[in-house]
Amino acid sequence: MFPVVWVCGALFGRKRKRAVRFLWFALAWGTRESAAVAECAWLWCTGRGHDDRHYDVIRRYVAGLYGVAGRRLGLRVEDEGSWDGTGADRPLIVLSRHAGPGDALILVHHLLTGYRRRPRVVMKAELQLDPCIDIAANRMPNVFVEHGGATESIGRLAEGLGPRDALLIFPEGGNFSPERRHRAIRRLARHDRPREVARASRMRNLMPPRPGGVLAAIDAAPGADVVFVAHVGLDRMATAGDIWRRVPLTEPVRARWWRIPAEDVPEEREARINWLYAQWERADAWITAHR
Repeated sequence: MFPVVWVCGALFGRKRKRAVRFLWFALAWGTRESAAVAECAWLWCTGRGHDDRHYDVIRRYVAGLYGVAGRRLGLRVEDEGSWDGTGADRPLIVLSRHAGPGDALILVHHLLTGYRRRPRVVMKAELQLDPCIDIAANRMPNVFVEHGGATESIGRLAEGLGPRDALLIFPEGGNFSPERRHRAIRRLARHDRPREVARASRMRNLMPPRPGGVLAAIDAAPGADVVFVAHVGLDRMATAGDIWRRVPLTEPVRARWWRIPAEDVPEEREARINWLYAQWERADAWITAHR
């Protein structure tokens, strides 16, 4: 295998080492993808097609990719804040910014391996093109959404969250880009939300949060604490060219987590929207300070 990788990398001349890194990562990804699909097939053949062993399959799959990304691509993650101390027996609703390649996998890895939570994830329907995600995620409580969101589906997903469960939502509705940010602000203007337009315009690093799915989740799981996640380090890698130029990563990915107890979440809809924007502004300020 190594000679093939080396020869392919040599085709890139001065970029050989970088090409070899990507080739090794791609080979490792394909190997772990095949292993995870085989494990899912075995669970189905033994009549366990929808039990919790699929969390173990995903845990090994994501942890393997995380480890390979560290060795081959230079990925390092530094966390600030902790949220699994007091109230560790409560369900969680995790609201994260979405920016850069692989941030969802990093979050799922930390939820599964670092905090031993069982994530329920709201993700784009296109991710079902990945065989492992398509098979395993559809056998567990998750929601795949088309463009435009799925507020009711998110509410149903939040129902019955247990003490070791965590519902992961990306309130921006997609990966950050300046163009998407401008479109989101214009959408708020069309819906006659001048206060949100003003606040969103002041946040330079984030798109305005879409409250529908978040509020539906909180309504369906009123006893869940809410965790917010801000991160920097992947957000400047928006295109394939960006990824090519920045690998291996020379700086760590930094993440800030903070937890809001369920009893501190406002009860009224408009108050909750205001509170959500306030937390998003806090994230934006942290990102500005750490870029």
